[in-house]
Amino acid sequence: MWHFKFTRDKTFRQPIVWLTTSFMIAFHVGAVVALFFFSWKAFLLALLLWWVAGGLGIGMGYHRLLTHRGYKTPKWIEYCLTVCGTLALEGGPIFWVATHRMHHQNTDREGDPHSPHDGALWSHMGWILTGQTMHSGANELLRYVPELRKDKFHAWISRWHWIPLTALGAVVLAFGGWRCLLWGIFFRTVIGLHSTWLVNSATHMWGRRRFATPDNSRNSLWVALLTFGEGWHNNHHAHPQSARHGMKWYEIDPNWYGIAILRMLGLARNVKINRAEVGEGASEGSPVEVKAAQTIAPGWVLAADPPERAG
Repeated sequence: MWHFKFTRDKTFRQPIVWLTTSFMIAFHVGAVVALFFFSWKAFLLALLLWWVAGGLGIGMGYHRLLTHRGYKTPKWIEYCLTVCGTLALEGGPIFWVATHRMHHQNTDREGDPHSPHDGALWSHMGWILTGQTMHSGANELLRYVPELRKDKFHAWISRWHWIPLTALGAVVLAFGGWRCLLWGIFFRTVIGLHSTWLVNSATHMWGRRRFATPDNSRNSLWVALLTFGEGWHNNHHAHPQSARHGMKWYEIDPNWYGIAILRMLGLARNVKINRAEVGEGASEGSPVEVKAAQTIAPGWVLAADPPERAG
């Protein structure tokens, strides 16, 4: 059972990173202002861009493709998904992928960049706003992403990740006006940020555990709905390289549906799916034991013998 004692939260024992914090404050203020300038056109634009950035970009791109290599695509698809990911204001691919691989290597123990063991607020957003915030050039991160460092596009977009969002903001303002800017950029981005952060915080504190992983990861329907399927976090930690996180028909996983469509169109191949079945007696109180996993790269693991399916 989690006890929230903010005085012990690591967030309040670290110096504030003012550049990052200033941008976050500005975007949150813009999100609040958006509530006073509602229009259906702006709202629908926000929904579309929320999916583009959070679903295509973060879920299908940064996470399942770049971080865990759960499937392969032509380079132009990979790069398009990466650009979509930059629209989420979560940094470039090198920073995002390296941080997540580090999380998998040290989940809920020393070395985890955002564990609730260091405080609920810290795991949600404190690790971004305070302390020695890591960046794409930090030595402790670079060793986690050797393949991305060698790719000229990923190296470039990691340095200039703010350009696509800035350009999108200018286009939205020019063709949609202030309401669309407030909703499509500010409000949408803030909702997307907190949705992603809930995977780091909420799904390591509340929810059901299907698999007896050595961490505190949990499955959460409501986080899955906010993140297009990333909330089935216990499933993911048990089988990290699986491109499908929702392992049962009722576990809604739009990011998997997107990958399946790409495969159907011949744009995704070597799609890795874990076929582990949950025993009849499995429940929140009796999670299934996970088979030993083998480390295949610093910061991430591949569940033993995952089957591959060519698209």
